[in-house]
Amino acid sequence: MEQLKTIGRELAMGSQGAFGQSKEFLDLIKSIGESRSKAEEDRIVIREIETLKRRISEPDIPKRKMKEYIIRLLYVEMLGHDASFGYIHAVKMTHDDNLPSKRTGYLAVTLFLNDDHDLIILIVNTIQKDLKSDNYLVVCAALNAVCRLINEETIPAVLPLVVELLSHGKEAVRKKAVMALHSFHRKSSSSVSHLVANFRKRLCDNDPGVMGATLCPLFDLITDDPNPYKDLVVSFVSILKQVAEHRLPKSYDYHQMPAPFVQIKLLKILALLGSGDKSSSEHMYTVIGDIIRKGDSSSNIGNAILYESIRCVSSIYPNPKLLEAAADVIAKFLKSDSHNLKYMGIDALGRLIKLSPLIAEQHQLAVIDCLEDPDDTLKRKTFELLYKMTKSSNVEVIVDRMIEYMISISDDHYKTYIASRCVELAEQFAPSNHWFIQTMNKVFEHAGDLVNIKVAHNLMRLIAEGFGEDDDAAYSQLRSSAVESYLRIIGEPKLPSVFLQVICWVLGEYGTADGKHSASYITGKLCDMAEAYSNDEIVKAYAITALTKIYAFEIAAGRKVDMLSECQSLVEELLASHSTDLQQRAYELQAVIGLDARAVEAILPHDASCEDIEVDKNLSFLNDYIQQAIESGAMPYISENERSGAVSVSNFRSQDQQEPGQHGLRFEAYEVPKAPVPSKVTPVSLSSTTDLVPVSDSLYARETHQITSVGLSSDTGSSGLKLRLDGVQKKWGKPAYSSPASSSSNSTAQNPVNGMTKVDVAASVNSKVRDSYDSRKQQNEIDPEKQKLAASLFGGSTKPERRTSTSSKVPKANAGAADRSQDSKAAIVPNKASGDNSNQQPPPQDLLDLGEPNVTVAPPTVDPFMQLEGLLDPSISSTVSHSDSAVTNAPDIMGLYSGATSGEQSGGGYIPAGGDLLSGLSNAAAVRGTTGETIPSPVSQSVKGANAKDSLEKDAKVRQMGVTPTGQNPNLFRDLLG
Repeated sequence: MEQLKTIGRELAMGSQGAFGQSKEFLDLIKSIGESRSKAEEDRIVIREIETLKRRISEPDIPKRKMKEYIIRLLYVEMLGHDASFGYIHAVKMTHDDNLPSKRTGYLAVTLFLNDDHDLIILIVNTIQKDLKSDNYLVVCAALNAVCRLINEETIPAVLPLVVELLSHGKEAVRKKAVMALHSFHRKSSSSVSHLVANFRKRLCDNDPGVMGATLCPLFDLITDDPNPYKDLVVSFVSILKQVAEHRLPKSYDYHQMPAPFVQIKLLKILALLGSGDKSSSEHMYTVIGDIIRKGDSSSNIGNAILYESIRCVSSIYPNPKLLEAAADVIAKFLKSDSHNLKYMGIDALGRLIKLSPLIAEQHQLAVIDCLEDPDDTLKRKTFELLYKMTKSSNVEVIVDRMIEYMISISDDHYKTYIASRCVELAEQFAPSNHWFIQTMNKVFEHAGDLVNIKVAHNLMRLIAEGFGEDDDAAYSQLRSSAVESYLRIIGEPKLPSVFLQVICWVLGEYGTADGKHSASYITGKLCDMAEAYSNDEIVKAYAITALTKIYAFEIAAGRKVDMLSECQSLVEELLASHSTDLQQRAYELQAVIGLDARAVEAILPHDASCEDIEVDKNLSFLNDYIQQAIESGAMPYISENERSGAVSVSNFRSQDQQEPGQHGLRFEAYEVPKAPVPSKVTPVSLSSTTDLVPVSDSLYARETHQITSVGLSSDTGSSGLKLRLDGVQKKWGKPAYSSPASSSSNSTAQNPVNGMTKVDVAASVNSKVRDSYDSRKQQNEIDPEKQKLAASLFGGSTKPERRTSTSSKVPKANAGAADRSQDSKAAIVPNKASGDNSNQQPPPQDLLDLGEPNVTVAPPTVDPFMQLEGLLDPSISSTVSHSDSAVTNAPDIMGLYSGATSGEQSGGGYIPAGGDLLSGLSNAAAVRGTTGETIPSPVSQSVKGANAKDSLEKDAKVRQMGVTPTGQNPNLFRDLLG
């Protein structure tokens, strides 16, 4: 009948709609609803936007038409198109005195704008005026806008008015005022911190709507800190009891449940207040028990209240009667045919199992059914429950089920989650070493690179340290089992990179430990793996390091090392690799093979990967070497402060101490600089090689200024104006020392990845003591397979023993710990520059050239390309004759790299045995020349900047030695090991 009346009114109104809208607007809604595709809908909306842009800008638009245009703009915005051209018209409509227009304007701006929009400032004044209105509908519309549009900066403008409205005569206004204060608390809690007492007062409001609205801000406050609100427990319990007893009006019922959302919010608040508080929890037991007993499980809202009651029971101080009542509700959930109720039952069971482990065993068959359910969400929730139920008696069944499920899914995110769970359970409850190794192999094989690298490091540490047994036989069995399993798996195709790293490390450390496999067999397997995964540099790095350790153990044992042809080809390939890390590891292998047994045993002791390394931070073993280098003319070590420029800054400040310290702008003219005192400076002769030696900024600036000032004074005299270069940082000259940020980045980039970094993993988990129980007899006939699976999961009644994975092996004495220090620092010995003193004054300096002075020297007397031949055979010496001195020496190959590698430092992190032996000794080994050893280089004509010919020659030498090392390898250990 009502529909007929509505149709009659529309017919009587002709072209007007039921609510006064035009036929054009109704046609728009109809066409949008009948559109068959998104493209068609977009065409309709774009055409409507063009129409609105044209009509909304017309003058003298009636209010009824403008209201319709604003509503049509709402449709445009809600369909995902831009209607910003009409925002200002919605703001203007909020100023209208007509109530429908004002409410439409507030509705539009709350949907169009956010609290950071530029137009908000135009609405604040209108909101202030409307909050004082006598019409409560206008006040409610303004409060709705306050909740959405007022930001942290404009809160003080409306806060006093909102507080006054808390005592308004209309309950709708009081409710919206509480909601506005709650919005202020979320945006800026400090602005309403002094108004918490108002929330307490509104909790006792006569209107249930105001009371229900007050629960939301109180819940946020109690979540932050429940202690100040412990005194409200009695009030909350009283309100909950009245609601449960149908004391509220019928208008608050939902599906015949009295105010269910108020009940849920009160149960959440009571769970927070009763957590760990026995006295507060005792007040709640009665009312929670009544709610569970009277709960209606026939409707979704009734099940929601029951589920929230179970959550409350699991949070407050435990009560046996409530736990039993909650278990009965869980049984109803699990027996339901609805997957949603089963999901709620599994989740609730996981919460109660922490308080009473026997509850899960009462529903073991229901858990098995959920585990085999085709619903993937329910199955995942069941796996979370099984994870909480795991103990030493059922870990094998649970982990095997998890791995089977991990293999069947394609979701990488959840596969990573399941893999981490399997690893954690295997580390805590592994019944045997063999089962642990097999389980970890399955996880790495099927989860691939999704497994965290920390899991691989932890597995290597566990294999090295064992599980805390003191029996050496258990250690040997664990390692032998790992080696045998990895030798079987190594031939499978497409193994993940993380798993290959573990295999290489284990084979390198323990491949020949038990004597079952020869070194040739293990090295052949490693070379085959490096060849099969030639694109993975990390795997190749692990493989070459494993080869180094195997050959080192053979040398230390006194056995002859016969390198296979494929291993030799692999080493030659890595020697010419573009990766500096692989090159370094290959050179290490060659260097280790050439040492005697005593030196190799000191460098790579057998089975010492878990020993604590005593790091000599002062590098005292290099004191004699450094002292000898300094006596030979080497520069002393430059401290970190000088490298970072701190000394230069301090010197600069000390120079400015004579000037008045002013922090503001200086408006006086520059003072005339003092003329520099001319001094005789010996020109620098480039007859000998000038190596790149790092010097401090202050020293270099002082030397440069001295040379520059002499050059200026010789030409212009002492009466001319000069530039003051004291303390000025050079921009175009020789580059200063690298900044700390770049130094750290270089150090990080040069840190080789060897996969042996020690990772601390906290794997200790609190053990749960579970008492024995008497299993209930099943009434109905049950499938024998399910009975067997349930017996595997729930049948064990022994106390779980969580095995910690943090046990460490007793470290053995390591005589060569000091020699294995990773961070060695050595002073770089510069070559002495020789030449005759000359009284010739240098030419005038360019004022912009604050770097190197121009020096004119004699042209070279030796063909520069003849010197390249000396690199192929160090025995060939080259002789260069200069004006007054002649130096004849073999070219120092490592000197070519002194400038390039002066800033490179290897990482100082812990690396197990077999890591980068040369990372900390590169600087000391590179400087092996003694006093007087120089590398002759041709001297070009006097030019500004770098010499192009010298650069090309040096680059050719470096390329020849780095890419095609046909000459003899440098003896890197000669100075350190004799």
